[in-house]
Amino acid sequence: MQAEHARTHPCPPEPAIRVVRALREFLALESAGGILLAIAAVAALALANSPLAGLYERFLDTPVEVRIGALRIAKPLLLWVNDGLMAAFFFLVGLELKREVLEGELSDPRQVLLPALAAAAGMAVPAAVYLALNRGDAVALRGWAIPTATDIAFALGVLALLGARVPGSLKVFLLTLAILDDLGAIVIIAIFYTAELSAVSLAIAAAALAVLLAMNRRGVTRVAPYLMIGLVLWVSVLKSGVHATLAGVALAMFIPLRTHRADRTYSPLRRLENDLHPPVAYVILPLFAFANAGVSLAGVTPAALLAPVPLGIAAGLLFGKTLGVLGATWLAVKLGWARLPAGAGWSAMLGMALLCGVGFTMSLFIGGLAFEGAAAHYAVDTRLGILGGSLLSALAGYALLRAALPRRAEA
Repeated sequence: MQAEHARTHPCPPEPAIRVVRALREFLALESAGGILLAIAAVAALALANSPLAGLYERFLDTPVEVRIGALRIAKPLLLWVNDGLMAAFFFLVGLELKREVLEGELSDPRQVLLPALAAAAGMAVPAAVYLALNRGDAVALRGWAIPTATDIAFALGVLALLGARVPGSLKVFLLTLAILDDLGAIVIIAIFYTAELSAVSLAIAAAALAVLLAMNRRGVTRVAPYLMIGLVLWVSVLKSGVHATLAGVALAMFIPLRTHRADRTYSPLRRLENDLHPPVAYVILPLFAFANAGVSLAGVTPAALLAPVPLGIAAGLLFGKTLGVLGATWLAVKLGWARLPAGAGWSAMLGMALLCGVGFTMSLFIGGLAFEGAAAHYAVDTRLGILGGSLLSALAGYALLRAALPRRAEA
């Protein structure tokens, strides 16, 4: 019998088993998403500065069209990634926000005060740094929000590289700050980076939201109907002039967290969050990085790096974020409004503040919105500033945290 089973169910070769096992172990790492982001960004930079640069550009410019009757959506592949796939990322962010507000860290005002103040100052100060370095250039000023962002995946990935020596309270602080930072980025995109509006498309979007609300109130717990109406919402928002990714956040607000079913352990929101996390972390965000991080360095000189736009972005991420996050934390603690996270001293908090300067994904996203169309000539400057500021923030934050957090915590 065993011989017959072996003939009908041959075992995979040993190298294949080792590859699958290694892949599973890698994906189990908390830092896996951040590592894939870094690999995708490096690959994009390498391609953009190689003989294959033309092929890379043509790949991103590949026209993709979807037509249903009179409805037609035609965009290059790059915009399908930025407007389409990134809507799934914002949907996941919305789900995390709702869960955290209802039953997580954001549900307790006492716990949320410190990261909320740090997040607010961590957005305001980098914007002020950028504005100060670009005053007098009306077009360049459109990029003021680029250094206000913090990349959750990258920042948590760098933190995970430090292992068990990082106190759980510091991870919670960074996660809460980054979520609030993303919420701020969503508000900025909605208010400041919205094009001309289409009344008809907005009316359809409003109708879709009304249907989602009715489904939520009637206790609909099946995920499929929400996703179907969510697709209508995404298309209408895409056509409305409001950035399409905001449809993902809006949809998330209507997904039920709890149900009235006999099986109280079932949560549509948690199920979606768990199902979405792997494809977003391991496919969508690395693909976004690959599509947006490629910048040709041909002709780039030190003087170009010190131009107002890249310098404003890099200085905003490295110095503005650090000053804003650490300054607000220090002020809140000194005034007695909050306490430092358990197990963290001021050196560790400085390292965390530096880590918040890893803007990467969200900064690239906002940069694409700020300098599109007639201002597209700032694209290279934008990417240089983001890559430089994020890299320096990640290296400095990691080095300082490694020095500040005791080794005995790894035991």
